[in-house]
Amino acid sequence: MRFKNQPQHSSMPVVDLIPMLNVMMSVLAFFVLISTTLSSLQVVDVQLPSDEQGQIQPTNPPEPLIVQLNSQGEQVQLLVGNQPITKEQLFQQIQAYLGQNPQGAVLLTANSNVDYEQVIQLLAQMRDVGGDRVSLAINSSS
Repeated sequence: MRFKNQPQHSSMPVVDLIPMLNVMMSVLAFFVLISTTLSSLQVVDVQLPSDEQGQIQPTNPPEPLIVQLNSQGEQVQLLVGNQPITKEQLFQQIQAYLGQNPQGAVLLTANSNVDYEQVIQLLAQMRDVGGDRVSLAINSSS
């Protein structure tokens, strides 16, 4: 006995997505809860210094030792403080200066007439004595 008011069943199956979405949301919620409970909290105890523990004292770096290398014709002249000096005296003065001023710097300035090779050789010899605190200075032309 067939009733005419009943809808006819189609041959295409109906896919209901709601139960599948419920399962996916449950799995997602499970992984979110597990990941938050299993991760350990790492805490670092930091004690910040107070103003009373000390004030930062402004330190002025010492004046650099400036070595001038001038060329007058074939003659090359070393000057420290506008006073002529020999290489041996220069190396002794660099050692003494850096011994008294641990944060000091030694700068080599060269006249534009001096051969570049001589400048580099002197700079290398000065670095053998003074290490990384010896550097080459240039004059900026304004």
